[in-house]
Amino acid sequence: MKVAIYGQNYTNENNQKAFEVLLENLKGYKTEIFIESQFLKLQKEIFHNDWPFGIFTELDNSYDLLISIGGDGTILRAITYVRNLDIPIVGINTGRLGFLATVQTNEIEDALVDIFENKYKISERSLLSVEVTPENHLVTETNFALNEITISRKNTTSMITVETHLDDEYLTSYWADGLILSTPTGSTGYSLSCGGPVISPSTESFVLTPIAPHNLNARPLVIPDQTDVKLRVSGRENQFLLSLDSRIITLPNTATVKIKKAAFHINMVELLDESFIDTLRKKMLWGEDRRN
Repeated sequence: MKVAIYGQNYTNENNQKAFEVLLENLKGYKTEIFIESQFLKLQKEIFHNDWPFGIFTELDNSYDLLISIGGDGTILRAITYVRNLDIPIVGINTGRLGFLATVQTNEIEDALVDIFENKYKISERSLLSVEVTPENHLVTETNFALNEITISRKNTTSMITVETHLDDEYLTSYWADGLILSTPTGSTGYSLSCGGPVISPSTESFVLTPIAPHNLNARPLVIPDQTDVKLRVSGRENQFLLSLDSRIITLPNTATVKIKKAAFHINMVELLDESFIDTLRKKMLWGEDRRN
């Protein structure tokens, strides 16, 4: 098996510990190990000369698995390497909540046993793709997002107006701090914080969630994931922010943003004792009542 290891690009004791535990356990398997170059530079020297490994700056379809060390944000950056290669991703959680990165450091050994014995399932996660007119090279280079694509105000405290069309039919103009278009995967993130619903990962839908809207009757709207969304921004400033997960781009108000479902998906590894419902209950304390 050919395995890629990716981690956050900063020094973190939890990352270091997880990295060492992972490498120690991988020694027991027939694997080719490749470590992302920037992540490797920030790790302490823990390798022995008799254990060779490779370095990658990009991936190809020869890889069988990518292991992400960090939190959910690390996985969002890892998908920019995976793109449409269908490489399964497993996340080791050294962050906080961990909806995507579900394997804890003390669970690495058992998780690897299950993975190498094919005792896991694949959760296919839909993505969003975006097109900007006039063309912007920063968007063209990496034009997809796993969690959400967000329009928001830039250097102002004033609200912006986001004119919104669904399949070329006018919906409304949101008067707000911004607008989120979220996938089911992203529904437990920024969208949820802004009052959006939680959507099961296998649901074929997206959700439009306004950020602090002044339209009092503006509520999150669940739409089919085959819907084409077109957005135009106006406001006191002549620029706005477009974010694709954690990547932020400044655009002029003259730009038109078109968003649709991406032509590929991301494969997340789920161990057999994991489920979205179980994660929702345990990590979000879903429906918990301390009185009972």
